[in-house]
Amino acid sequence: MRDAIRAHERIGNKEVPGVAFVLKDVLSRPVEVYFTEAGRGQRRRELLVHFHGAGYVAKRAGYETGRPFIVAVVNLGSRSAVYENEFREAGTFPRLIERVRAAVAERAAEEVETSGVYLSSFSAGYGAVRAILKNNPSVPDGIVLLDGLHTDYVPAGRVLAEGGTLNAEKLQGFLDYARLAAAGKKRFVITHSEIFPGTYASTTETADYLLDALHLQRHAVLKWGPAGMQMLSETRRNGLTVLGFAGNSAPDHVDHFHGLPVFLKMLLDADTQANPLSAPSIVPAAPSSR
Repeated sequence: MRDAIRAHERIGNKEVPGVAFVLKDVLSRPVEVYFTEAGRGQRRRELLVHFHGAGYVAKRAGYETGRPFIVAVVNLGSRSAVYENEFREAGTFPRLIERVRAAVAERAAEEVETSGVYLSSFSAGYGAVRAILKNNPSVPDGIVLLDGLHTDYVPAGRVLAEGGTLNAEKLQGFLDYARLAAAGKKRFVITHSEIFPGTYASTTETADYLLDALHLQRHAVLKWGPAGMQMLSETRRNGLTVLGFAGNSAPDHVDHFHGLPVFLKMLLDADTQANPLSAPSIVPAAPSSR
């Protein structure tokens, strides 16, 4: 489907200040690595590992935090299974973190420690997050899921309206992490569109599952979001944020990825998390002129 109403603004493929390079021998495909100029001479840096999507968007997100950040971008293919399989072994993710840290230290010519580890994923990239939460659930300090949390229907292909249910086993790690975030022990931002795949559970349905399991309510809103997105609902409890956006087209889906700089700041902003209802949560975007 196409959409010509919302703006669908896009981050340009432009270099940002900092150092960028590629690690070729840590995963089955090369990993893009970037670290900001902020924090030169500081030993401690935060790390964002992003799964699926153009590296320049994730690098921009790290740069716009204004903090000493390392960004590692992992692209493995178009299906969640390839991401999940890559991180199936428990040692893969810790090894990736260590290789990235060591490579940054070498290029920065100074000692580097990771002071916070964050994950972000777009679309199929959630498969990696699922595997990491199974094997290394305590490692991530925060997670951003961008319109990408799916599971199977049970029985296969039978939608909820026809009596099907969701495969809760595949959602268990996300539910456990959401519970920690709702208790203020982790940070978790989930965004979803209105896209309905039909053959497997939508991001709306999986978000509903998490909220229902935690006995949380959606709150209807109407706000501009990044990239000209239109936010329709929000739920916040301590470190947990679930945001629903309008749209069921491909451009609406991609909007979530280009909103990463805003959603990452939301994850990191302690003031917003402490007082979420009064603090501005989304950078306003002008409506489309089309």
